[in-house]
Amino acid sequence: MRILFVDIDTLRPDHMGAYGYHRNTTPNMDRVAAEGMRFDRVYCSDAPCLPSRAALISGQFGIHNGAVGHGGTAADRRLTGAHRGFMDECDTENFTHLFRRAGLHTASISTFAERHSSHWFTAGFNEVINVGKCGNESAEEVLPEALSWVERNGAKDNWYLHLHLWDPHTPYRTPQDFDPFHEEPMNTWITEEIFREHLTLSSPHGLNEIGMYTDAENPAYPKHPGSVRQYSQLRRLIDGYDSGVRYADEAVGKVLDALRAKGVYDDLAIIITADHGENFGELGVYSEHGTADEPTCHIPLIIKWPGVRPGSADAGLHYLLDLVPTVADLLRLPHSPRWDGQSFAPSLTAGVDCGREALVLSQMAHVCQRAVRFGDWLYIRTVHDGFRLFDREMLFNIARDPHEQCDQKALLPEICGEGARKLLDWQETMMESSQSPIDPMWTVLQEGGPYHTVGELSGYVRRLEATGRADKAAQLRGRYRCQSAD
Repeated sequence: MRILFVDIDTLRPDHMGAYGYHRNTTPNMDRVAAEGMRFDRVYCSDAPCLPSRAALISGQFGIHNGAVGHGGTAADRRLTGAHRGFMDECDTENFTHLFRRAGLHTASISTFAERHSSHWFTAGFNEVINVGKCGNESAEEVLPEALSWVERNGAKDNWYLHLHLWDPHTPYRTPQDFDPFHEEPMNTWITEEIFREHLTLSSPHGLNEIGMYTDAENPAYPKHPGSVRQYSQLRRLIDGYDSGVRYADEAVGKVLDALRAKGVYDDLAIIITADHGENFGELGVYSEHGTADEPTCHIPLIIKWPGVRPGSADAGLHYLLDLVPTVADLLRLPHSPRWDGQSFAPSLTAGVDCGREALVLSQMAHVCQRAVRFGDWLYIRTVHDGFRLFDREMLFNIARDPHEQCDQKALLPEICGEGARKLLDWQETMMESSQSPIDPMWTVLQEGGPYHTVGELSGYVRRLEATGRADKAAQLRGRYRCQSAD
């Protein structure tokens, strides 16, 4: 068997043609969707990059594997401790080892492990190809390695290739002359009125500070703005992202063409997904994946697999980590008791609804926030707001309000209560089965807060005051009075 796993960093499904986007951003991946099954409601359990891939590789929620942040103790996977054997079961029972157990040669073309010092990610791979730029590479630097690998190995049997592309991730880095959408409308939900409101917000990675706490631009990335203060400039941001999506798609297309030339495409199994999505105005955040909400955690999943009905779709709620037991079932391998996932293999093989009742989404790198996705609803509970002045609770009807504009908590306290109860039940269940008595969210808070906020409060308060947002600076001073904001 031959399996290609396409891992596109920071890919929003609603910016893909297969999911209804009006721009032709993903013709090659759309073709794969037409040949397999498209999953419409898949979410990363833990965002952003490091926690999402930790959950997928381990098959565990971050609350269990411990890797929930981008720095500090909670950026590392928990040690197994006294029960560790000669080899660690965290590695030998991970996602990649499924393919090894099935007799496949496993290879990865990715810089992720080095970028985040997360070398557990490489466990189970026979070979790892690292172009050495820690996630700052573009597809033209990855593609030659991928095509070379296919040339050497594509016609062989029994291989698994993980192909990782970063192009939609900030900073937007496609070549200057690659601009396929400059004459196409944005068709954005962001009106000029919404835009003006967003300019007033305290929001790292908002319109005033696309670079998180700064509006400085890097001349190495001319497509990536430091700020967007005029409505007409919004196009530069959206075009930059969409161009990155299209650039990655074209690289995927060239790899697929190479596999077609080898005569192996028809029987090739393909999995296309992402680690997380991207906010474009939702909650006032732009070009960042720093929340536990719909645009950050909702990801695409497309699976072309032998026996799967072409052009089919699944509308159930699934986690990305559910892919671990699903693949185990498809490969007829036993499950590990360590996994938190729930297999949806019957959906692929027989069209059976395997969706979950609810999902809990977590983010600890930019904020300390958990959310519950259930029915039409998204309930968000924030413990640390990443200096964005979020309310402790928020409630959105995602079916009617996909861009999270109308907080419903005051109107529907009973739905808020249901979300809070689901979150509490989940957390208690997870801690009952945890090897640690500490929820890693509290580790993040005890070590000074989310990694991307540490040491930034004073400077950001001064920036707010200097840019006409003194009222927001005063609110931040009040909310974080236990920290220095002077």
